[in-house]
Amino acid sequence: MTTRPILTLMALLAAGTALSGCNVMNRLSEVGEPPKTSKVQDPTQAANYRPVSMPMPTPKPTVTQANSLWRPGARAFFKDNRASEVGDILTVAVSIKDKGVLNNKTTEARNNSETTDAFNLLGYETKLFKLFGNAANASNLAAMGSDHAVSGEGKINRDEEVSVTLAAVITQILPNGNLVIQGKQEVRVNAELRELTVSGVVRPSDITSANTIKSEQIAEARITYGGRGTLSDLQQPRYGQQIFDIIFPF
Repeated sequence: MTTRPILTLMALLAAGTALSGCNVMNRLSEVGEPPKTSKVQDPTQAANYRPVSMPMPTPKPTVTQANSLWRPGARAFFKDNRASEVGDILTVAVSIKDKGVLNNKTTEARNNSETTDAFNLLGYETKLFKLFGNAANASNLAAMGSDHAVSGEGKINRDEEVSVTLAAVITQILPNGNLVIQGKQEVRVNAELRELTVSGVVRPSDITSANTIKSEQIAEARITYGGRGTLSDLQQPRYGQQIFDIIFPF
């Protein structure tokens, strides 16, 4: 093998590695081993963490009750066991049932034709015969025509159901008392790692006495459920095919 083919092969390998990014390096580091779980860390120290800022109502003064042992909003006489402070943990019940059927069909056809006739063109129409001979016709100087047809058909039939429970941590308390929560769960089975993340804003009054809340009670909810590993790799096309599908115009 000559030097030039070797350099070409090395350039192709380098380009493929650059296109795949860190994913290739992670997969190469896990060859022969199951996916590794991430370390437990403070969510507020993550690189993509941003404090939540939302419109707040006018603050209301705290109403105190003299000679009373009962605290407004408490679920127990002596102590409220619900999560209410930054760092407290509460249980989130994620239940998603999503079903959708979509049929779309588009047909379009168009035929354009345009002809320009001019017997007099500043007196120069007689020069056409000298330039083109008998093939010139001054009565039909220009003619254009085009045919266009588009036909497309798409169909989606989706039926998804996710039912899982995980614990989340309060990361922020908004001025109106609502709580910002964030939680992540990782479960590894053989060579497949399943990940579930949830974040959003909840009302303290929606948290039950068992310190649980339903996913449909989370405002601005961001719920992701997926995985990575051998099965996930087999269910998606190679990165080269994905790039080809993106940049191919037809």
